[in-house]
Amino acid sequence: MISKTHFVHALACSASLLAFTSGTARAADADAAAAADSAAASDSGTGIYDIVVTAERRDVSLQDAPLSVSAVTSEMLKSANINDITGLNGSVPGLVVARSGGGERIITIRGIGSETPENTNTQPGVSYHIDGVYIFNSIAASAAFIDVKQVEVLRGPQGTLFGQGSTGGTINVVTNDPSTDAVSGNVSAGIGNYNYKEGNAALNVPLSDTLAVRGAFQFTKHDGYAYATKVPGVAKYQLDDEDNTGWRLGAKWSPASNFSITLNTIQYDSNTNGPAQKNILDPETDPRVLTQDYPGRSAVKTQFYSGTMRYETPFAVIKSITGYQKLHSEQAWDADGLDTSTFYALTYNPASYTGYTYDHVPLWASDTKSWSQEINLTSNTTGPFSWVAGGVYLHSKNSQYINEYNGSDDQFLRAALPVDTAYDDPSIAYLSYAELSSITRELYAFYAQGTYELTSNLKLTAGARYNHDKSSGTFDSVAGGSGSQTSGAYLQPVSTGSRSAHAWTGKVALDYQFTPENMVYASWTRGFKPGGINSAAASGSSAYYIFGWEDAIKPTYKQETVDSFEIGTKNRFLDDTLQVNASAFLYNYKNMQFLEEDPVLYGEGISNAPKARVYGIELETTWAPSKHFRVDASGSWLEGEFTSHYYALDQAAASAAQSAAGYPDWLFWTNFYDASVAREGARADIKGNRVPKLPRWQGTIAATYTGEVGPGELTARAQLIYRGQYQYRLFNDGAVDLTPSYTQVNLMAKYEPEGTNTDITLRVINLFDKNGVNSRFSDPYGSAQVFDTYIPPRQVILSFGYKF
Repeated sequence: MISKTHFVHALACSASLLAFTSGTARAADADAAAAADSAAASDSGTGIYDIVVTAERRDVSLQDAPLSVSAVTSEMLKSANINDITGLNGSVPGLVVARSGGGERIITIRGIGSETPENTNTQPGVSYHIDGVYIFNSIAASAAFIDVKQVEVLRGPQGTLFGQGSTGGTINVVTNDPSTDAVSGNVSAGIGNYNYKEGNAALNVPLSDTLAVRGAFQFTKHDGYAYATKVPGVAKYQLDDEDNTGWRLGAKWSPASNFSITLNTIQYDSNTNGPAQKNILDPETDPRVLTQDYPGRSAVKTQFYSGTMRYETPFAVIKSITGYQKLHSEQAWDADGLDTSTFYALTYNPASYTGYTYDHVPLWASDTKSWSQEINLTSNTTGPFSWVAGGVYLHSKNSQYINEYNGSDDQFLRAALPVDTAYDDPSIAYLSYAELSSITRELYAFYAQGTYELTSNLKLTAGARYNHDKSSGTFDSVAGGSGSQTSGAYLQPVSTGSRSAHAWTGKVALDYQFTPENMVYASWTRGFKPGGINSAAASGSSAYYIFGWEDAIKPTYKQETVDSFEIGTKNRFLDDTLQVNASAFLYNYKNMQFLEEDPVLYGEGISNAPKARVYGIELETTWAPSKHFRVDASGSWLEGEFTSHYYALDQAAASAAQSAAGYPDWLFWTNFYDASVAREGARADIKGNRVPKLPRWQGTIAATYTGEVGPGELTARAQLIYRGQYQYRLFNDGAVDLTPSYTQVNLMAKYEPEGTNTDITLRVINLFDKNGVNSRFSDPYGSAQVFDTYIPPRQVILSFGYKF
């Protein structure tokens, strides 16, 4: 339970920290030569170099941005073998990337993200971008980072400049631009245990003084880190394997010093057996060995195209950003996570004399097509006032086709049905659920933000954004093998109607620069995530329509809003050799969207938890006393709870109540009303429950040494990551939802022989081979089993690289 005492204590600690840094800054200001000394230290190779980020739609030093933002450079990514978004766990305060069903990645910052996995109707709570272009489907976030310069993580709602879907924050992957400076490139290849192979290459070619192209290619392949033991015909069916390729091609044309056009495409293809999702009831104790009998698979293909036009005038810099994306994903997995005999023993009910031997999803196909257009203007004049203004239009169509089988026979390897299967095909009877649906979303927004220098040290920033969102869809489903069609295909989607909404969001901030190296800031920001349509309920399949029960799943769900209050400080000390950034925040959250069960079977959808409060403290620091030694550390302490009454219905609780009332399995349909009443009675109040995806403690520390060894330079790095335990869902069912903590140690050693432009790198990831639980995932559909997914085991990778 979160107490006011804890919050007061957190604010007191933050105030003390601000007072300390402010006092230190005043003392430092007494030395008139401090700034010059810092610059000299940076030029000599000692101290800390600046990182430029695009946090406010313009290039700005990370230390000058009055908000919580972290940057993970390409070198940091490589040293920790981070090649997708999941690897960022522990590297950034407050960031949690949790695996969900199939290829889903649930990204949260400070506990705010998405509580609606596997649902294309909703937007994420953390917006994901590549070079400023919004990525619509979270499955695409699992694509490898290709030719990355850095990854920027903005913590907290970004209500003005990034808008909807940024209630928790924003992640922007920045790639390397083509350059006309010189021909340059790099190539590397690596091998490791688990038959690990990697390769990547990049080539930058100036074609003229005004035109350059850059291409990059990479692949990663390894055997499974885990395996299933009961798949027919395969002794060890590999899971958590990897086999992906990706390439990127870009061109930049700069016919004048004030005008440029940059074009990019990124193509990514992955085909694997899918993630290892281990049922917590699996009798096998080894976390890497799964008692499963269905051969999972995961195929993901993404296509990304972007074009950026930049024109600099004496008045403003005008930028146009255009993006087009396609994604096709096919997932299949063992939804019961057990073999037939174990699952039957678990599900057998003497009241109905029935049990299930399998629950399998042979196909969950997702397709996304989307495009976006943004135009913004950034002031280009001197004076006390600077500003940015713009508009954005986004259009996305998200379709999905699902087949699920749940039975008690021995035909548990049934294939998915073609989408055009006839309504009278006898194989439809074996389906426990099928769905064909599509959601189209359109939005436009206008925003403006300005900063005014009240004095030479004090700045006021204010901004506002108008958001308009519209969604419409089509939907049809089959439940229990019974459909409503009398001719044609067995699934024939019809309109679910449309929904539109608008919202104003914005920001007000003050920042005070005590010295060029020391700054404090305070801000208020409002974030927004749009509501949408519950397809099943809108089609009349929930208790809201059937019985008129107000607490049941409704045809539409409300938008989320968050009011964020934050104070922070950014500092450099000791001649730019010590950097200390800290922040404290309080969120008042309204109408958090989450997946909820309906009293009627297969009527589940999205509901809104009325109110929540989240608060915490974050710290990032770097100490670099010389060019030979550096220590980086970050950490967060986070608290959060639901602060209003809401009686939520959990799928597992509803099923248990239905069985206890004597209507398990198919008896629900022959006792429709009484069974629904029993399920409705399983609701539980979530007030006081902890906000999900919110580790109380999380952090990392890394030490890096660089020095001459023999005829070359050695760089050695050791990193410790700790990710605390957290509740996976807002139901806070301790046995089900509590994701355990883990600690991970990574090592890296790179040797660069002098004058050769080559390097030899040894990486050891998860040195002590910890079976850390990345995520505990409770399937909201089907048999409602609970699964653990694990971080990779110990990886030892040796790579060779050459650059020119």
